[in-house]
Amino acid sequence: MVLRSCCKFGPVLVWFRLGYVVLLWLCVTHLRCARAETKTVVQKDAEFDVTYNDTVTSDNQIIYAFNHTVSRNKTEGVRVTVDVLSEGAESSPILFVVRQKQAVLSFQVPLILRGLYQRKYPYAHVGRTLCQPPTRSLTETQYFFVDVSTLSSLGTHYQLRISRVDSFTLHTDKKFSFTASPSQPQYFKYVFPDGVDTVIVKVNSEMTFPCSVMSIQDIQCPVYDLDNNVAFIGMYQTMTKTAAITVQRKDFPSNSFYVVVVVKTEDEACGGPLRFYPLRPDELIDAGNRSKTLDVVVSPAISSDVYVMGMLFCLGIFLSFYLLTFLVACVENKRSVDRPTVVYRKPGVTPVSPYEYGSFVDNASTLSSEAITDSIASDANYGYMERSLESVAGRSRQESLSSIEEDDYDTLADIDSDKNIVRTKKYLCVSDLARKDKRVLSKKYQIYFWNIATIGVFYALPVIQLVITYQTVVNVTGNQDICYYNFLCAHPLGNLSAFNNILSNLGYVMLGLLFLLIVLQRDVIHSRALDRNDLNALECGIPKHFGLFYAMGTALMMEGLLSACYHVCPNYTNFQFDTSFMYMIAGLCVLKLYQKRHPDINASAYTAYACLAAVIFFSVLGVVFGKGNMVFWIVFSVLHILATMLLSTQLYYMGRWRLDSGILRRIVYVIYTDCIRQCSGPMYIDRMVLLVMGNIVNWSLAAYGLLKTPNDFASYLLAIAICNLLLYFAFYIIMKLRSGERIQCMAMVCILFTAVVWGFALFFFFQGLSTWQKTPAESREHNRDCIVLSFFDDHDIWHFLSSIAMFGSFLVLLTMDDDLDNVQRDKIFVF
Repeated sequence: MVLRSCCKFGPVLVWFRLGYVVLLWLCVTHLRCARAETKTVVQKDAEFDVTYNDTVTSDNQIIYAFNHTVSRNKTEGVRVTVDVLSEGAESSPILFVVRQKQAVLSFQVPLILRGLYQRKYPYAHVGRTLCQPPTRSLTETQYFFVDVSTLSSLGTHYQLRISRVDSFTLHTDKKFSFTASPSQPQYFKYVFPDGVDTVIVKVNSEMTFPCSVMSIQDIQCPVYDLDNNVAFIGMYQTMTKTAAITVQRKDFPSNSFYVVVVVKTEDEACGGPLRFYPLRPDELIDAGNRSKTLDVVVSPAISSDVYVMGMLFCLGIFLSFYLLTFLVACVENKRSVDRPTVVYRKPGVTPVSPYEYGSFVDNASTLSSEAITDSIASDANYGYMERSLESVAGRSRQESLSSIEEDDYDTLADIDSDKNIVRTKKYLCVSDLARKDKRVLSKKYQIYFWNIATIGVFYALPVIQLVITYQTVVNVTGNQDICYYNFLCAHPLGNLSAFNNILSNLGYVMLGLLFLLIVLQRDVIHSRALDRNDLNALECGIPKHFGLFYAMGTALMMEGLLSACYHVCPNYTNFQFDTSFMYMIAGLCVLKLYQKRHPDINASAYTAYACLAAVIFFSVLGVVFGKGNMVFWIVFSVLHILATMLLSTQLYYMGRWRLDSGILRRIVYVIYTDCIRQCSGPMYIDRMVLLVMGNIVNWSLAAYGLLKTPNDFASYLLAIAICNLLLYFAFYIIMKLRSGERIQCMAMVCILFTAVVWGFALFFFFQGLSTWQKTPAESREHNRDCIVLSFFDDHDIWHFLSSIAMFGSFLVLLTMDDDLDNVQRDKIFVF
């Protein structure tokens, strides 16, 4: 019976329990609503410059009502300052909402700002400037309200103060000082005066840290003035001690803008240390005192007249070189007209250039009178037989007239024997190394020009495309930390941010073209002399091959173009654009120096450019992976030393050695015979002196790189190239004078002028107006004002002077052996 009763009343109990739950939920909801209805809202009429000390809880909300008069002709800033006085407010912060006519600003106190790795920094003292909506009336009374609320049931004590910022508007050329911190950013308004279209906003500080950000924003609400949103709009730069942004009226339709200064929560963006390591992700970190005193000044930028003067100045300097060259050419032409011409003629025989047969042929001797004498070489260890020089000189002219190619010439066995005899003589003359067919060599050296022209086109097109993309990114994002300009002297033109740095590269292009014209003139004169069988052109002087000169002029023009591309947006990722053709120029100059007295055995264009490509490849690797990477530096230093040793061997033996499996055995044998069995000095003392000095320099540079691991690998690599070039040039000059040769007046003037210009150029180069080895903020500490015409800075002067110095260096290479034009080639020594 009992069990049956329970089953009978079971459904009733279920419905009873369900009703009880619903009733309980309704009661709780009613209590909550009643509690919410009991929350009090207190509105106070408040005044400016009065500090309000109040307490807010979850049961009450306080609203402060303010009103102020806004004038269309005068802009006043309004600043809200809040301090939380209660401890433990981080768990239940106070929310402040400022309601204006056309804007709403809200923030919590303590203000939590995040850094790297989501580290949290609380700030109990917060100051914010209210965005000022524009007014069309002459005067207007505007109201705004400050709502204060919290979810803390215990109550939080705070201080609130609303004050006017009398110096809210910046004036031209008037410095204004202020203090900012991460929770108390500052911004000010600037209005373009009549007649001023471009201004430079400069912010400076005596303090390196804390790191800060300067931003230029349009007059609109909201203003992004916190570390986590300052990069959302406008143009901005990180800064330590200085920042400068050039602002143009055309970018701001309202003819005015805000200058916003924000102090960052951490210094890592400016190259500073990370002071705290996140042990616990939710841990709040005390940032300490991060207040920073700064001053701001807005100055008018240069006018359009200065742009015109700068361009005319640049053109005038380099056009003067065209005028001077024209005058010198006229004088030289008059002297050449008065100079007698010696024409080579022989009855019954068509005149033949001595390039096509051995230069030791005596014009008075007969072809059949030369006997061939074989003798065993005094040192048979090198594996070849020497024949007398007369056998080389006695080849018939008819043999030399046959059309030959350079490769065919080199692979003939008897010619190889002649090479071994001639090139291993103790004292060589130019005639010994100028025996190949002139037509073949001319084609060989013309390849230098066509190859570098092709390389330049294929290299420059993607570079131009890339830097245009860089400039577009800078203009669209406003992130001026992408490019390492000298912001104190960066004059924009169109979409270009630093037109002056681009314009100053014009000298490379114009002087490169002028050098090509000078070389072309010499080439034409020499060709005409050959056509009329001028004896001096045929048998005297250094053999004239102009292909490398054409390549050097083209490389100088390409250096100007690529340097201009680099300065569109200079940074570490595209620094190779500025240096690639510097490596080319250094390499071509070395090759030209060597070619002067070794025309037959100089490197081919394909080999030379392949080696230069390897240099540029290592340059890219060094820029990307070389910073602090000891493995890279070890590998590079080993390769550097090996390359130096291989090149030294190639130069010492004039190419008459082989790199094969027996090289180690031959090295050991030479050391045994020349150093152990009998102590004999080097056969080629002059060459040995040069190569020993070269090895000392290169081994020292390799050791320096390995020990110091410089950050600027591209400049380090360029220093290696320049040191080797200067060493070889100095050796060439010394040996030239030691051999009894002289340097003519024109060449001496070029040498002295070039040396002086190089000295001044290097002075301006080492001024270091920016460096991408540091952070953008640290780089701006090196920025300086313009020094010439208020348009060009120190680096622009480096461009001017270095282009002139390179042009002068090329002229030195072109004219330094003009004194030998009337000297027989068998009287000109090889060194």
